[in-house]
Amino acid sequence: MFPRATRPRAGALCSIVALSLVFILESAVAQEVLPPTLQAVRLEQAPQIDGLVPGDQAWSGVIPATGFRQVQPNDGQPATQRTEVFVGYTDDALYVAVVAHDDDPAGIIVSDSRRDSSLTDTDAFLFVIDGLLDRQNGYVFGTNAAGVEYDGQVTKEGASGDFGSGGGAFNLNWDGSWTVQSRINDDGWSAEFEIPFRTLRYGKGDVQDWGINFQRTIRRNNEIAYWAPLERNRNLYRVSRAGTLQGVEPPSQRNLQFTPYALGQWQRGGNLDGTDSNSEFGFDLKYGITPSLTLDLTYNTDFAQVEADEQQLNLDRFNLFFPEKRPFFLENAGQFAVGNGEEVEMFFSRRIGIASDGSPIPVEGGARLSGKIGERTNVGLLYMGTEAVDGVAPANDFAVVRVNQELANRSSIGAIFVSRDGDGSFQLPSDQDYNRTYAIDGRWGIGEHTLIEAWVAKTETPGLNDRDDAFSVKYDYSAAEWSYNAAYVEVGEDFNPEVGFLSRTEYRKGSAFVLRRIRPENLPGLFEIRPHASYRGFWKFDGFQESGYLHLDVHWEFNTSTELHTGYNFTRAGVISPFEIVPGVEVPADTYDHGEVALNYVSNKSKPFSFELRTVVGGQFGGDRVSLRPTLKYRIGETFRSELSLNYNDYDLPYDGGQFTASLARLRLSYSFTPKIQLQALIQYNDTSDKMGTNVRFSWLGSANSGLYLVYNEVDERGVGGLPTGREFIVKYSYIFDVFS
Repeated sequence: MFPRATRPRAGALCSIVALSLVFILESAVAQEVLPPTLQAVRLEQAPQIDGLVPGDQAWSGVIPATGFRQVQPNDGQPATQRTEVFVGYTDDALYVAVVAHDDDPAGIIVSDSRRDSSLTDTDAFLFVIDGLLDRQNGYVFGTNAAGVEYDGQVTKEGASGDFGSGGGAFNLNWDGSWTVQSRINDDGWSAEFEIPFRTLRYGKGDVQDWGINFQRTIRRNNEIAYWAPLERNRNLYRVSRAGTLQGVEPPSQRNLQFTPYALGQWQRGGNLDGTDSNSEFGFDLKYGITPSLTLDLTYNTDFAQVEADEQQLNLDRFNLFFPEKRPFFLENAGQFAVGNGEEVEMFFSRRIGIASDGSPIPVEGGARLSGKIGERTNVGLLYMGTEAVDGVAPANDFAVVRVNQELANRSSIGAIFVSRDGDGSFQLPSDQDYNRTYAIDGRWGIGEHTLIEAWVAKTETPGLNDRDDAFSVKYDYSAAEWSYNAAYVEVGEDFNPEVGFLSRTEYRKGSAFVLRRIRPENLPGLFEIRPHASYRGFWKFDGFQESGYLHLDVHWEFNTSTELHTGYNFTRAGVISPFEIVPGVEVPADTYDHGEVALNYVSNKSKPFSFELRTVVGGQFGGDRVSLRPTLKYRIGETFRSELSLNYNDYDLPYDGGQFTASLARLRLSYSFTPKIQLQALIQYNDTSDKMGTNVRFSWLGSANSGLYLVYNEVDERGVGGLPTGREFIVKYSYIFDVFS
């Protein structure tokens, strides 16, 4: 614990600055590799989007991008198979075609055809477009040989991998309007993309240059190659190292999309005495004010088609984090992100329209203005209104204002304001039913490998008048062979972002991490070894250590992508007040120091059958714990996928009722009739609450997220509330009207 008189605020900052200066020289003398360029070609006719690139006269005369280089398995070497990428445009759309030559077409792996399914374990082609040429943000599009539609939104160069930070985000749930078709042939496979300009964001000017990079994955070789070369620790989201697409002539954009929906809902059981039916109508409206600034309006917003939350086991004292899944809140979500993800966030959109128990609160409507003003200024304005629910929540008005100024070399500075104003109908009188959050954040990129991030925040809540501030500073270095970071966070006892997220309150946290990447040349079959160590500790302001976690590990990755993780953890749990770990079992207040072995095995996920096992064996809360998390996956071609997982925990604690097990089982099933027609099921059972949930969804997608949804939900909670099984059936249909198309 750091004594009050020696709080490491200034010391931490000095250390970070000193470390940064060390690497300025290294970055300055590093050899600069200029990214490649590609000329965009105006096409005299639009290609026929059928995946048959050779022979299509639309592509005649277009010079392709070639010369891909690997980042794995042989870093810096030419790709083992030739890839040709053609880029052209018409007045309305950008067209991208790929010819992925392959001397063994029978070896092409196609593992899934669902929209946005992972392209990690399949032969794939992806590209990123930075239409604003700000070298920090962009859109990713991808496909495989089955023609899957994969897209997402990159903010601040996305996440930097499993072991880094970078402060950015990749939003896989962003869905644009575009089409793709793929074909397998005797020479490999090919694909064609049609991306309407109205789907993209770009700058001003008749002739523009855009950032662009292409990625090809050859799964049987565990091979990833890029057109614009990247270091082995980077991925496609590294927009600052993308190549340049020259000579694009996009139209002066007029984008107006109107998406109405109609919904029918039938419910029975649960809290209802009989059967209840309901019908709803609402709409979303999207208007492109400029090619880089968009206004979204929503009325009577409903998210019935969204997959149910995954249940979680909470065997500790802290708040669980459930990710946002609703499409309206996910678009441009990265622009509103300030704080430390899943730990302390200034704005967390699940606070809008979702009660603390996960039940929906009616959303009357709202508006969002997001995008760029000028070349470097990002803005985000959000307003949402929700209805009152008796005994659950008052009617609320939510507002978010976000401004972020981008600077050179991945740097930026910004501010955010978040407010909630209630009508005083639940728990609080109207003059006290409000909350405010203010924050300033920034990041400073030094050279190619170093990033410093910081934020400081304050909240305003009636009745909470003591320390209501928080701050964080982090140093991050990530290069091809070494990655390490250090961070310090403080959260005051009255810091209360009601429209944000806190995993715990009132603490100081120090953390550090170091990792080495080793690619051995004399160990056949072994691709990479990643020894690493990390530490995080949480202290109360009186010096009491609430949590400590020292992790020592080595990841062994083989050429097949099979992985073995061999680790050991030293843990400390400081329990201030007794808490109920499972119903009827109380953990006494004390400080518990333990050690535990952590072993993980991950098989080759590109195979039809794959297996994963995460194991932790050691002490916890004064006793012993065995935690097993097996996952079985089986697929048939690219159409049928199944996944069965179990989170099993066996405790032997030295007090009354301390011998118990806690388990959560989950089964996922999906069948793709076509890439746009799918049937999916999620079945979950939590034995600590004796709760079983079933979510079945049939979707027939049109453009982006629009289309027909049939949803069946069933929840059996007899063990916790004596309620009869609740059943719900929903029919929802939405359609996107492109007014100016």
